[in-house]
Amino acid sequence: MTRTRAYRDGVLLKEDFPLADVSDFLAEPGTAVWVDLCEPSEADLADLAGELGLHRLAVEDAAGERQRPKLDRYAEHAFLTAYAVRFDAEAGDLATAELAAFLTPQALVTVRKDDGFDIEAVVRRWDENTELAKSGVPFLVHGLLDFVVDGQYEAVQALDEQVEGLADLVFDDRPDQSVLQHRSFRLRKSLTRLRKVVLPMREVISSLMRPDLRLADELTRPYFEDVHDHARQAAEQTESLREQVTTIRETQLNLQSNRLNLIMKKVTGWAAVIAVPTAVTGFYGQNVPYPGNGTPAGFWTSTAVVLVLSLGLYGLFKKKDWL
Repeated sequence: MTRTRAYRDGVLLKEDFPLADVSDFLAEPGTAVWVDLCEPSEADLADLAGELGLHRLAVEDAAGERQRPKLDRYAEHAFLTAYAVRFDAEAGDLATAELAAFLTPQALVTVRKDDGFDIEAVVRRWDENTELAKSGVPFLVHGLLDFVVDGQYEAVQALDEQVEGLADLVFDDRPDQSVLQHRSFRLRKSLTRLRKVVLPMREVISSLMRPDLRLADELTRPYFEDVHDHARQAAEQTESLREQVTTIRETQLNLQSNRLNLIMKKVTGWAAVIAVPTAVTGFYGQNVPYPGNGTPAGFWTSTAVVLVLSLGLYGLFKKKDWL
């Protein structure tokens, strides 16, 4: 699947034209071209590389998978890798979609590894912000990064709500420990994956804004700075959430230990109370004469001793909050 667009002086000139026409549009001054390839073959990438003069190493990175988010600079163009993310709150899973992009002075080429990256949402952003279209490629790059960073920020916010729900669950009177462990492990796994794609975006956008790259002009620089600010917030909040999940897990273990200590304390207290009548009746059950042996007075004496000592221990432990 291939999509193309051509802008001239901020106006959409044509779209969905053949790749063979790209060079014709690039030969015209004031024209910016966007080319999108979804699951391209090696031959497609080779043809495009010959058409735009793309570096061989950048083409190899675009064909590969699981590249880290980065911005590589070459003599005639730059190469960008980024990830769109989406968090499913019901399933608790984080989905990522990899995107590679070639940035030339007059063209933006996006390479999607599959259709998981919603390129239609990027196109809608371009159509909604036509006042920036006169900038050409910076306008296209901004819309792309704005979509990526906004999706990452929304995923961070959704995970924040999940972490807050987990914290509330920890302090329930009778929390389900298996559910807590499963949810905390799943959140840590999602946050780890999110951290790998969110944190590098700060450096990627910061590099794009360097004057020598000539991607952020006077018109688009404030918009790039806004995207950079959102990327920084997402990265900082991701780190904070990882620490919160670790703290919640430690709190859960501490609460379990405290509950176990409380149970053991109560069991020990009751065992001490029960030991008193056991000791007294055991003493009176020996095969030797004792005061009151065989008389009602002996029975009532042993009963009184049992009651007094048992009630005394119960009152003492209750006062010390052992029972």
